[in-house]
Amino acid sequence: MAMARSYALLILVIAVAILMVEAKGVIEASHQIQGEYQLHRGGQYGPGSLKSSQCPSQCQRRCGMTQYKKPCLFFCQKCCNACLCVPPGYYGNKQVCPCYNNWKTKRGGPKCP
Repeated sequence: MAMARSYALLILVIAVAILMVEAKGVIEASHQIQGEYQLHRGGQYGPGSLKSSQCPSQCQRRCGMTQYKKPCLFFCQKCCNACLCVPPGYYGNKQVCPCYNNWKTKRGGPKCP
């Protein structure tokens, strides 16, 4: 009986240790994702995080992988000049720039790439 208790206790300790290691990995991953949204200016991505002079280079980055480069650059720069923000990456991530994300066309589609 005592041996069964010690085995159960050992299994419980191992399970808790495994859960702690997994939780630490999840926390580190979330910090790494948040770090991707850091801007070279020292602030976070978001409204007003850019100067209008930075819009062309940020839009070149944003539109770098599309086959529709001219319209992408045109609308990106228009949105950047209005919102002073360009989301990270080539696609998506618009939630970090609410103005950029919420600007819609007359038909209701997204205006900003």
